[in-house]
Amino acid sequence: MQKEHIKFIVNPHSGTHGKDEIPRIIAKSLDLDRFEYEIRFTDYVGHAAEMARQYADSNVDIVVAVGGDGTVNEVARSIVHTQTALGIVPCGSGNGLARHLGIPLDIRKSIAIINKCNIEALDYGIINSLPFFCTCGMGFDAFISQKFAEAGKRGPITYVENILREGLKYKPEVYEIEDDTKSTKYKAFLITCANASQYGNNAYIAPKASMSDGLMDVTIMEPFTAFDAPQISIDMFNKTLDKNSKIKTFKAKRIHIHRSQPGAIHYDGDPMMTGTDIDVRIEERGIRIITNPDLKEGVGQPNAILNRFSDFFSNINAVREDLEKQNKRIQAINKALLKRLTKSQTKQ
Repeated sequence: MQKEHIKFIVNPHSGTHGKDEIPRIIAKSLDLDRFEYEIRFTDYVGHAAEMARQYADSNVDIVVAVGGDGTVNEVARSIVHTQTALGIVPCGSGNGLARHLGIPLDIRKSIAIINKCNIEALDYGIINSLPFFCTCGMGFDAFISQKFAEAGKRGPITYVENILREGLKYKPEVYEIEDDTKSTKYKAFLITCANASQYGNNAYIAPKASMSDGLMDVTIMEPFTAFDAPQISIDMFNKTLDKNSKIKTFKAKRIHIHRSQPGAIHYDGDPMMTGTDIDVRIEERGIRIITNPDLKEGVGQPNAILNRFSDFFSNINAVREDLEKQNKRIQAINKALLKRLTKSQTKQ
């Protein structure tokens, strides 16, 4: 039997851990009776896209992105509308697309999925000519993507720190959104167009999104107060965000968005500045991807972030209750002191 040709493109800088062990793990875990493989490491931003394009032009069967969502985007955008399939070994900070597709974060287990070689033709999106495979958007999530890129360190804790620090200071904008049926103005904290269900780290911005329905899920988060923030965060990790009163959602094949001033957008978490008019559309079944045949699309995988958020807001509530009790004690003490002072003054 003729072996299939598979190329691994490894981003040594993605995520929070080194990639020195990757070649050894691939050599031990890959089905060498089925695949003939090569491993290449990237040297600079955009290198993965260049290599993937060359491999697609050479009719390589599978190109595997070993890295985070940025690496996956680079590889995937270079092989759309070709017969070359995308494989994913998730080694990033968020791993949104891998989580949506049920691909294990354990390297050996993700290679076991590649060995099964279950290939599906799935949708991808385009925002102002830039391909995205998970989510794109504007407003606060694009702003946070900028902050995350500037932070100099990766990982979910950096992401959460930025959200908690910047969230309540961010000013919502007014957007006009036009689809095939109507044009509507919204004052929004953020607008996300989702091909897949989550940002990464199991933060589900569009819990019902599918990569095989030919539609994007548009999520509009309306302005909210500090009292709303804990529930919004918990809903996002519980896959119930679409039921929150501050969230508006609809599905569309394409939309046009107009805003009053230029600003940031993001595509799969990578930020860039753009103008006042933004076009977003879905390309149906435009990319072939190795998926997990044993899990339904969008199932996701447990992680520590939900627990951290729950603990964080539970602690906030506990602190708030303690403060309320202390306030009541202080008020009682003040009342008693005032009563004594009044009696003392009366006697004098």
